[in-house]
Amino acid sequence: MGKIITVASGKGGTGKTTTVAALASCLAALGNKTLCLDFDAGMRNLDLSLCMADFAVADFMDVLSGRQKVMDACHEHPRIPNLFFLAAPVVYEPAESDFAAVRLMLHAVRNRFDYCFIDSPAGIGPVFRLAHAGADMSIIVTTGELPAMRDAQRTAGEIRELGVSEVRLLVNRVLPKNFKQVRATIDDVIDTVGVQLLGVIREDNSVFLSLHKNTPLILYKRKLAAYDFLDAARRVTGKFVPLRVR
Repeated sequence: MGKIITVASGKGGTGKTTTVAALASCLAALGNKTLCLDFDAGMRNLDLSLCMADFAVADFMDVLSGRQKVMDACHEHPRIPNLFFLAAPVVYEPAESDFAAVRLMLHAVRNRFDYCFIDSPAGIGPVFRLAHAGADMSIIVTTGELPAMRDAQRTAGEIRELGVSEVRLLVNRVLPKNFKQVRATIDDVIDTVGVQLLGVIREDNSVFLSLHKNTPLILYKRKLAAYDFLDAARRVTGKFVPLRVR
């Protein structure tokens, strides 16, 4: 049975969607059949981070409504084998009955994929709760900025109340010199949020360049952040991988 991993953030701008695309791409490249499921209705930017803007035809409402089966609605990445994508609808307001439908959909996903990454909307609204309805694990993405850490702390509390026991922290866009200037460390971020660390992603201009050159980050020529995401992806599988930045 596959593992459902919801990726969340307390506020926008932390790199949550980039994280979903990068971790899923790495796990697919490692030979795991992996699905990226966009739950961030309205924003719907996961297709851009995956470089699959031309392939988002169906969306998860086609599956919830029974119009299509999971595998018929998903599309495989043209350049990364084992990586699949299922889009969010343009507009979506969840109904109470959708929780049962989402759990049913995720049961089908577990039977067909090794991993499924759900891109949850930022904040802690109704779709955030729905995105965690069948999650085995939740990854909170934050930066080292004080507002982001405070929001991540509150998000962690909400996720635990939803019954997700395995919660991990990914600290994104890290510039070590900034931490030194304010005499802070990654450990301070961990202590503030109160969640076990999964990975530290260094600030890297390749994330911006790869997106605008329509090339997945793990296939781009400069790979500082890509190596960090790969380390985090290996930790998701249970492997011990030392941190490159502390």
